[in-house]
Amino acid sequence: MTQYGPRPVDRRLPTEEARDLLTLVRDLVEREIAPVAAEQEEAGRFPRQTFALLSESGLLSLPYSQEFGGGEQPYEVYLQVLEELAAARLTVGLGVSVHTLACHALAAFGTKEQRATHLPAMLGGGLLGAYCLSEPASGSDAASLTTRAVRDGDTWTLDGTKAWITHGGVADFYTVLARTGDQGAHGITAFLVPGDAEGLTAAAPERKMGMKGSPTAQLHFDGVRIPDARRIGDEGQGFAIALSALDSGRLGIAACAIGIAQAALDEALAYTASRQQFGRPIVDFQGLRFMIADMATQIEAGRSLYLSAARRKDAGLPFAKEAAMAKLFCTDAAMRVTTDAVQLLGGYGYTLDFPAERYMREAKVLQIVEGTNQIQRMVVARHLAGPESR
Repeated sequence: MTQYGPRPVDRRLPTEEARDLLTLVRDLVEREIAPVAAEQEEAGRFPRQTFALLSESGLLSLPYSQEFGGGEQPYEVYLQVLEELAAARLTVGLGVSVHTLACHALAAFGTKEQRATHLPAMLGGGLLGAYCLSEPASGSDAASLTTRAVRDGDTWTLDGTKAWITHGGVADFYTVLARTGDQGAHGITAFLVPGDAEGLTAAAPERKMGMKGSPTAQLHFDGVRIPDARRIGDEGQGFAIALSALDSGRLGIAACAIGIAQAALDEALAYTASRQQFGRPIVDFQGLRFMIADMATQIEAGRSLYLSAARRKDAGLPFAKEAAMAKLFCTDAAMRVTTDAVQLLGGYGYTLDFPAERYMREAKVLQIVEGTNQIQRMVVARHLAGPESR
């Protein structure tokens, strides 16, 4: 009988340092994350200690400058770390991506004094961040947000509600987009808000079909006072800052999607290699082999797409279109691959005793967060055909 089963991902990494980094990540995953992932997700436990360990290990700061405590790794390396983390537990992989997104505004648009004051703790001081753009009535149309910041001398007062905030209620800092001017994209400004700011409260976490260990909650700003020194960028520059962050964040979502798809393929390979029917392993049947081949092809295509976009970013080239393509393709692929994994496991795939059903539930949210896949198609089309006629 031929032996089948999952094989380690054959990664092309640019340096020996990057290879050592991936070895460190895999070791940490095997020891600390994977063994408890299913139990903690079912119980809805937030892995705060895991994020503290990641911070201590330098894994919350990988794409940022060493000057402020970052790892100064290229995005193509950082994203492959995300993929490994997400394959073990999406709550962790996506959490790292969200934290990186929350640091982006200050790292890219903050003054040198702001970066020196805040970034070291944000990147390697055990802190965890969140990103506050969406609102109850402002999702895909982010420029219509209504949370308002009013200036009084050197202080701003924030009032409003943010929605669908990953790490809402548990984050140590929030990058918040608020309206400081007229309606539309040009009236929005970014702020760095401490998690313990007076007047900032979190609603009860949303009850979700997946990622139960990752709190997603509304945040209420009731007269939250923030010094002007915590304003990021110029007044009215916030929407451009938000879009810049989302371009990078979409690559993080794409990498997480491929991670969860890879985990589902590995589970399907292990099961079909061990499951015997009609006197041989079911992986020997052509119909199932074709499903596995299609799953693997989608994963490799998605990985190549997100890495190609990352290399454009690392080279200083425009990558917004490619990031949207990667987010679109990789998350759709993850949904298909995880659904097929459940099918390959048959009845067992529908039970909590195997992780395939968790992968399928978790893959769904990746088609929604940081711009739905319908929005990604709009972004790609605008790059190709120009803005829509009004």
